[in-house]
Amino acid sequence: MGITLDRRSLIQASLGLTGGLALLRGAPSAAAGRPSSTASSTEEPRPWWELGLMADPIMESQLLHFLAGTYSAQSDISEVLDTATRIVAGDDWSWPNEWVSTADRIRAMGDVSLSRRHSISAGNAYLRAANYYRAALIHHPEPTHPSVVATGRKAVDAYNKALHLLKIPGTPVRIPYEGTTLPGYFFRAPSARSIAPLLIFQQGRDAWPEESKYVIDAALARGYHCLIVHAPGQGMAIREQGLPFRHDWENVIRPVVDFALCIAGVDSRRIALLGWSMGGALVPRAAAFERRIKILIPNPGVLNWGESSFEQFNMYFPEVMPLLDSDPQAFDAAMAQLMEQVFLYRWYMKDSMSKHGVSTPSALLFELRRFNNEPIVHRIRCRTLVMDGTAEAFSQGQARLLFDALECPKDYMLFTTQDTGLLHCQEGAQAVANHRMFDWLDEYL
Repeated sequence: MGITLDRRSLIQASLGLTGGLALLRGAPSAAAGRPSSTASSTEEPRPWWELGLMADPIMESQLLHFLAGTYSAQSDISEVLDTATRIVAGDDWSWPNEWVSTADRIRAMGDVSLSRRHSISAGNAYLRAANYYRAALIHHPEPTHPSVVATGRKAVDAYNKALHLLKIPGTPVRIPYEGTTLPGYFFRAPSARSIAPLLIFQQGRDAWPEESKYVIDAALARGYHCLIVHAPGQGMAIREQGLPFRHDWENVIRPVVDFALCIAGVDSRRIALLGWSMGGALVPRAAAFERRIKILIPNPGVLNWGESSFEQFNMYFPEVMPLLDSDPQAFDAAMAQLMEQVFLYRWYMKDSMSKHGVSTPSALLFELRRFNNEPIVHRIRCRTLVMDGTAEAFSQGQARLLFDALECPKDYMLFTTQDTGLLHCQEGAQAVANHRMFDWLDEYL
């Protein structure tokens, strides 16, 4: 049995998705738009993370993500805000095109400085350009378009140049993985003597690990080596190699640990595994089977990623969701209508289907159901720090569920309005995030 979505249903779905995704990161809804000069003086003040600069709530939250890059010198406030003013609401291609334009301009600045032997200025420009190329890809309307790989390669090239010119102790590596290799970087702590602890760091569904340079910087300053990886579904592993996410994440992390243990100076007894965003759902699965991990940090922790995803779908598309199991083809037809009418949903579904290696919305949701740590959480034995925030919304409540289900030595770290780290992965609060997490890590690693 199919379902027909009339204009009213589509409008409700659009508002529901927009409002819902706004709620996910605490961003303002599209209906709210820019602040009005006639707003009542008694109106509740807007929280600091609601920038009010863009109508699209996901673009707004992503804008905050790249503004936060200033903490690690990977962006400049003026460049980010200038780019935002050029992005046209309703134009699917405006976001990637404007970010590439900014990145190209900054890269050209680096080229000029390099030609005149100003290596520091050139390196700084390349570092920012690389981040802006990555920004173009985080909200791209066509994940299989040839420009995606081309832009990704520009990001990698600029980043490699920055590492060299700024003398950042990072080396590109290729990690053997099921007949191919995964791209990554090994960062050797300059102050480390003989052997030192290692942080294996990965991101989640959207960001590249390079974007979290603040974690790498803090690790190196404390004498920890760091290994970052573009795992399946992430970064260049999905865009250039077509390697999708998989639920059995131990088969990703095991070869990463194998590789790490072949690096001179890595203490095999002190390996920490950190996973940010969706990575907070993936790394617990890996740690349940990989016994060489001493410390596990999921940020935020997630017990059941599939359930968390379905809660959002059920909330905003209650008329469509029952079709998933009873009539998947009708479900896909209904989703196609929504995707045609609503840019946010069109972007999310295309992006997610690409990263999970499926071709239909129903196949995506069936795949998401497999990302469930409930059957294996009891197997985790390493000490675990579950991070969470009071404004976490992608997987609200999941961190506490994971913490309660763990049977290993464990700690729960909650960020709040008072410490400003309340958003997803402490967005915009890198200083307090590093402060609290590394103080804990120093005690146990």
